[in-house]
Amino acid sequence: MIQLFNYIERVSPIHKLTGASKMACMLCWVLAAMITFDTRYLVLLTVFALILFRVSRIKVSDVKVILIFSLVFLAMNNLLIYLFSPEHGVSIYGTRTVLFHIIGRYSITAQQLLYHANVILKYTATIPVVILFISTTQPSEFAASLNKIGVSYKVSYSVSLALRYIPDILDEFHAISLAQQARGVELSGKENLVKRLKGATAILMPLILSSMERIEVVSNAMELRCFGKEPKRTWYRERRFTSLDYTTMVLGFLLIAISIALQFLNKGRYWNPF
Repeated sequence: MIQLFNYIERVSPIHKLTGASKMACMLCWVLAAMITFDTRYLVLLTVFALILFRVSRIKVSDVKVILIFSLVFLAMNNLLIYLFSPEHGVSIYGTRTVLFHIIGRYSITAQQLLYHANVILKYTATIPVVILFISTTQPSEFAASLNKIGVSYKVSYSVSLALRYIPDILDEFHAISLAQQARGVELSGKENLVKRLKGATAILMPLILSSMERIEVVSNAMELRCFGKEPKRTWYRERRFTSLDYTTMVLGFLLIAISIALQFLNKGRYWNPF
């Protein structure tokens, strides 16, 4: 099965946490990393994120698809930032230290490099934590967590169904692709882009029809069970909080407090070593 947005069973302290505490800690972690541009704090968050990834016993091979996608997006983001605003770091830090000139208005400055380093660190500090939440939280447990913090159980259950069926749809896409290629539809890089796009339609239509059939089956099953009739519902995967859950949430709020405190110490979001 393609490991993307999929629960991975392991025995670790992170797996023992409730979905609500993991979600609260993840949101606090991401918010803390997004608030600040203090390189020192972002490095610290990155180190701890990698340690947590190690503790969870999730292998890189288990989540390589989403990691590759994230790295490609990170590279494109940094490239576009530099192409459209090559002096953005200079405007932020107020000084300009040219390392070498490329062409025209494009030069490599120490300030711009520091800004790009901060952008990279924001990704490396948050991506492992988000992947951990997705990989260590079952969809039904995630739905229970959303409902526990006040989200309607109907919305929570919809999110749970989406996460649960994404891996199945990806596997079905792969199976349909192989079936179409066996019938002579060329989808590899040997053909030009136009023919490959035409071949993709031979996959999308069966995938859409099968997905619609799946939705109808699930909808009928939920309707037969009177889903949505009661104002509240119980959850099979809901668990009681333990001391580890409370400690995790306190640490999450502490991360935000540190990030806010750095705003006052640095007199702004950016730590300026220049």
